[in-house]
Amino acid sequence: MRKFELTSLLVFCVALGLTRLATAQTVPAPPPSITTQDKVDTRFGTFEFKDGAPSKNTLDKAYDYIDFTHAYNAFVNTMQGVSLVAARKGFIDAGVKDNEILIFSELMDAKSLFLTANADTVYFLGFIDVSNGPVVFEAPPKALGALDDMWFRWVTDFGLPGPDRGLGGKYLILPPGYDGPVPEGGYYVARPITTRLLIMGRAFLENKSDPKPAVESIKNFTKIYPYEAGGVGTPIAAFLSGKAKLGEITEPPATVFHEGSGKVMNTVPPNDFSFYEMLNEIVQQEPATSLNPEQMGSVAAIGIIKGKSFSPDARMKKILTEAASVANATSRSLFLNPRDKNWYYYPDSAWMNFLFVTGYEFETPIPEITKAGVKPFPATGYRQLDARTAFFYYVTGITPAMAMRVTGIGSQYLLNMLDADKTYFDGSKTYRVMLPKGIPEENFWSFTLYDNQTRSMLETPQRYPRAGSQSYPSPAAEAGSDGVTTIYFSPTQPTGVKRGNWIQTDPKKGWFTILRLYSPLEPFFTKTWRPSEIELVP
Repeated sequence: MRKFELTSLLVFCVALGLTRLATAQTVPAPPPSITTQDKVDTRFGTFEFKDGAPSKNTLDKAYDYIDFTHAYNAFVNTMQGVSLVAARKGFIDAGVKDNEILIFSELMDAKSLFLTANADTVYFLGFIDVSNGPVVFEAPPKALGALDDMWFRWVTDFGLPGPDRGLGGKYLILPPGYDGPVPEGGYYVARPITTRLLIMGRAFLENKSDPKPAVESIKNFTKIYPYEAGGVGTPIAAFLSGKAKLGEITEPPATVFHEGSGKVMNTVPPNDFSFYEMLNEIVQQEPATSLNPEQMGSVAAIGIIKGKSFSPDARMKKILTEAASVANATSRSLFLNPRDKNWYYYPDSAWMNFLFVTGYEFETPIPEITKAGVKPFPATGYRQLDARTAFFYYVTGITPAMAMRVTGIGSQYLLNMLDADKTYFDGSKTYRVMLPKGIPEENFWSFTLYDNQTRSMLETPQRYPRAGSQSYPSPAAEAGSDGVTTIYFSPTQPTGVKRGNWIQTDPKKGWFTILRLYSPLEPFFTKTWRPSEIELVP
C-alpha cells in the first residue's frame, strides 16, 4: 500500500474513533418514564429496587399482589359459573337430581334462598345433563323461560319469548362438539358448550288467583329424556338412502317432579374461600374451552386448571380468602349503590335497570323498537364488566327477554335500593311508593322485597313478601279513587292500609325491592308512565 493511502486510512480511523467517543459522551440519560426509582411508594406499601432490580421484600409483595389480582378477577368475572354450581348443589341437597324438575306448586316463599326469585309465578327449575348424549326437553304451553349454560350464558328461550311462542314444544339439547345425526324436524335444536344447563321456567296463575292449572300443565307436558337417534324427526326415506339409522319409537320415561314450596334450601353462592372450591368444580366438570381463554387465564393463574388438583398452600389460601372478601365488598357496592348514572332508568331516580344500556351480554344495548321496525345499536366493542358483576351478584338467570323492548312479551324489572333521599332502606321504618293510573302491563305487576344480605326474599311472618295485581298468595293491591295505587313497606301494617297494599319488613334488616311488569306495555318503554320514588313516611 502506498504511503499516501496508509496515512489517509489512519486519519479516517482516528476520526471515526473520535466521532464515536463524542457520540458516546453526548447520549442523554434514559427518560424517567422508562426507569424505576430505588423506592416506589404505593397504596400497597413501598417497593424497593437496586438499579431496577427488585429486592427480596419487593418480590414477595409483587407476587402476592399478582396472585391477589388474579384471585379478585376470578371472583368478579366468573361468579356466574359459581352461582350455578351453588344452585345445582342446593338442588341436589334437596333431593333433585339432574334431568328432574323442582316445581313450586304454591309458589316460592322466603324459606328458599334464591337470588331475587319472585312469589308471583309457578317456578319449574332443573338441570339438564347432556354429558352422556343428546337430551330432549319438552316445554309446556303458556310458559315463560330460558335455558342457560353452566357459565350462565343464554342458550335459548322457551315459551312465550321462545321459538314455540307459548305453544310448547320439543327442545333437542346436543352435547358440546356433537357431530352425530340430527332430526330433520320436530325439534328446536340447541347447541350449548357446557355439559349441563339450567332450566329456568315460569308459568302464570289463572285469573291472577289460581296456580293449580299452571301446575297441572307443567306436570302433564314437561318432560326430560334421552334422544334416540333415528327416531321422531327422522323419515324412513333417510334410512332407505343410507343417511340415517332407524331408532325405536318408545314412550319416554316419566319425568320426576319434586315439590319446592315451603322447602328450606340454599342456592346462593358463597363469599369466602369455598367460592374457589366451587369454581374448581365447574372447571373440572365442563370442557376446558367452555369459558373464554381471557377469563380462564385468571382462574388458571390461581391454580384452578382442568385435570389438575386444586391444593393451594397456606400463603395462597390466605390470599384467596382476602381476595374473596374484597371482591364480595366491591360486587355488593356495585349492586347496592351503583355509581354509573346510565344504569338508572329515569333521570335523578333510584329506579335502576342497566340491561337496557348493556344488553344481556353486557356489551351492546338492547335494540329499540320503532314504527319502521327493529333499530339495533352498533356494537360497542367492549364488555361492561362492572355491570356483569353487579347483575350476577343478585340474579338467577339471563335472557334477552329480561330487557327486550317488545310490548306484550317477556317481563321487565325496575330495581330500587335507595329511598327518595338516596338512603338505604331501614326495616324499622315505614315507606311508600305510588304507582300512577294505567300501570303498563298486560298480564300482572308486582313488588317483591329482598334481604340485603342474601339477595333472596325477605323472611317475615308474612311468608310471601310481595304485593301486586294478583290475589294469590296474598290479596291484590287496590287503587285509590284517583286510580293511583300506593304500596307501603313497614314492620307492622299501617292504620287504614289494606292488607294487599302492604309488605312487611323486618326491623333488624335492610331491604331492597324489584317492581316487575309482566307483558309490559308501551308507556313503560317511552317512560310516559313512571312510579314515584320510594319515600319515608314521617
